[in-house]
Amino acid sequence: MTYFKQFASRMFSSLDVKTASRDNHDFNPVATAGDLVPYQKAMMNNQEEVLVDGKGHFHLGKSDGGFSVLSQRAGGNSMPLEEICRKNEGFSKVYIVYMGDLPKGDVSISSLHIGMLQDVVPSDASDVLVYSYGRSFNGFAAKLTVDEANKMRDKEGVVSVFLSQKKQLHTTRSWEFMGFNKKMKRSIIESDIIVGMLDTGIWPESESFNDTGYGSIPEKWEGSCQNLANFTCNNKIIGARYYLTDGEAGPGDFLSPRDAEGHGTHTSSTAAGRLVSQASLYGIARGTARGGVPSARIAVYKICWYDGCSDEGILAAFDDAIADGVDIISLSVGSALPMDYFEDSIAIGAFHAMKNGILTSNSAGNGGPRPASVTNLSPWSLSVAASTIDRKFVAKVKLGNGQIYEGATINIFDLKGKMYPFIYGGDAPNATIGPSATYFSRYCFPGSLNSTLVKGKIVFCEYFTDYEGVMEAGAAGAVFQDLGYKDYQFSYPLPLSTVNMNDGRMILNYLNTTENPTATILRTSQDNNQFAPFVVTFSSRGPNPVTADILKPDLTAPGVDILAAWSEAASVSEAEGDTQTTKYNIISGTSMSCPHATGAAAYVKSFHPTWSPAAIRSALMTTAMPMTSKNNVEAEFAYGAGHINPLQATDPGLVYDAGEIDYVKFLCGQGYTVKNIQLITGNSSSCSDDTNGMVWDLNYPSFALSSTPGTSITRIFHRTVTNVGPAVSTYNAVVNAPPGLVIQVQPSVLSFEYVGQTQNFVVTVAAELGNSIISGSLIWDDGVHKVKSPIVAYGSILQ
Repeated sequence: MTYFKQFASRMFSSLDVKTASRDNHDFNPVATAGDLVPYQKAMMNNQEEVLVDGKGHFHLGKSDGGFSVLSQRAGGNSMPLEEICRKNEGFSKVYIVYMGDLPKGDVSISSLHIGMLQDVVPSDASDVLVYSYGRSFNGFAAKLTVDEANKMRDKEGVVSVFLSQKKQLHTTRSWEFMGFNKKMKRSIIESDIIVGMLDTGIWPESESFNDTGYGSIPEKWEGSCQNLANFTCNNKIIGARYYLTDGEAGPGDFLSPRDAEGHGTHTSSTAAGRLVSQASLYGIARGTARGGVPSARIAVYKICWYDGCSDEGILAAFDDAIADGVDIISLSVGSALPMDYFEDSIAIGAFHAMKNGILTSNSAGNGGPRPASVTNLSPWSLSVAASTIDRKFVAKVKLGNGQIYEGATINIFDLKGKMYPFIYGGDAPNATIGPSATYFSRYCFPGSLNSTLVKGKIVFCEYFTDYEGVMEAGAAGAVFQDLGYKDYQFSYPLPLSTVNMNDGRMILNYLNTTENPTATILRTSQDNNQFAPFVVTFSSRGPNPVTADILKPDLTAPGVDILAAWSEAASVSEAEGDTQTTKYNIISGTSMSCPHATGAAAYVKSFHPTWSPAAIRSALMTTAMPMTSKNNVEAEFAYGAGHINPLQATDPGLVYDAGEIDYVKFLCGQGYTVKNIQLITGNSSSCSDDTNGMVWDLNYPSFALSSTPGTSITRIFHRTVTNVGPAVSTYNAVVNAPPGLVIQVQPSVLSFEYVGQTQNFVVTVAAELGNSIISGSLIWDDGVHKVKSPIVAYGSILQ
């Protein structure tokens, strides 16, 4: 469920039937009955048979053809998924009823919600109400049947009604790599910046959150701390809340803001942790751990639990965080599937945050390198990809013949050079599983190994599947042969290393030609990554699957092998059977890149407290360090505007600003009704020829145009920039247009006479679209500032 490692095993939420079935993860048939979208139905073709037991758990079984999902009844009979869906239409599920902005006047929000519910439910409305949102926006979460939800959609004042789903988490040296060292200039008001972290909670005793030397809590703070027996706040962690619908925390978790998983502690310390010297993971990556704004305060909103992060909890946290007075919201969470902006809890919350001057920083997702896998797509938030830094971790394997091979894992175990008996998994089959035992043992599948032959030895496995097979057999360690180059590493509950295919063949040859082979696995060491930064393979890619002509992700930030604080209630690997704990851990994911961007945004805001969310995002995007398609063939679909540069972002020269009015025009152009827009904004906004804005006229710091491959396209973009640099300045347009792309800018010179002055310009782009992205750029250059915007054209795969 957390960062990339758990994403790799769960890949999608429980809504994705195919993956959930293969991983034997919990699935709630009631929660999704009748709500499968066409994409999910397509995923169900030609897959293995899946059994759903009486507890709603998936179990993988054999299939001789198409896909079937069967619910196992107590009597042994089974029921097809289609019938499950029909029968469950009468069951209640949690739905979000979104009603837009807060109503004007003296209105009791909770009474309004109770009254609406009482009109559609036969029971006491208070019994089905889960959350009432009324501090920052209007809406509620309630347990409704499909029929009741449909009735609610027809009620006056309702913008949208959608089923609450479980979103998943997207999971030291990194700040220095961005040129942002400990001695960089700090604003005197940094300690007044409040970073709102929506995550798995926090481990308050971590040294990263020690409040020694912190002054009193900022006067603007309107939040609270749910002080429980096992949790207290301080002058660093100034607020903490948790959100749980059913009141059950789950195995090993805490019914409090305390973090049992480590993810929230890691992201919080990455964004705003104080300086902690000599931090490391069992001596690995030793150095000073710190956040982007180490003096800032942290407000914790625990929305994620062992089974995911519910929409109703996410909206409740946004409702509180906005009203509490946070300055930045960080959310390393996302959906597996794209959805309408106002049926997406994160997009809804981020919109109301934007209305209140708060930027929401989001992870772009861990679905890469699959095209159009990027998530958190709203144009009023920041979507962050994950890239590498200039170090990598290696776990070397030494054989009895003296040969050493470099593997890609984080191995915290020190075998002290001891040579262990080395055995090939294919030579240690568990014959009790049948005639295919040798085939399965080659890959070390769970249950495939003969523990008598394997115990106390290091096992070589032909392909990396999972550590469980070797661990349950009592192996002293494992070496896995893996496909291709790995640009990220995991830790495991036993000594383990993964080697490439060529080295794997050499090792297997050693095993087959040596009478008593031996090996050892060295503890992980650190090496230089000369190719950094490049976007890691798991980071989700564009194009934008919801609004094709808005480039997402917006930019990239460090998200690979990041050292940060960790919950002492969580093991190092979070794997079953792992008893190793740590105060600081190394993990990877867009969950890790998001808080880097959060910290950078908070740093910019500390110097420019009056800047809008759009201005801060613009500063981060237009000053980003250029990246190249040499390492990422997907180009801007991988890294957006480039690699984040926090120091440069404090002085961007010009910004592309935008506010609520601009987004209303965008929504008009997207086909939202005047009625719904007025509910969303809480004012008399309307759509007309003047306000029905085309996507490409939204004042965004990047430019994108798409159409059917093989066609020619010309598009005109209108933009406005605001001078935030020297009062008197002149900028010249510098255009980079590769073959296939023609870019014209009018006027090509912008002159300013005072700070805050705006200038308009028009960019005309003509492109011959093929099957790949064409990348150009526009730079406004005054000799000091280079305000760069990517311009991309592509033949859309989503047409």
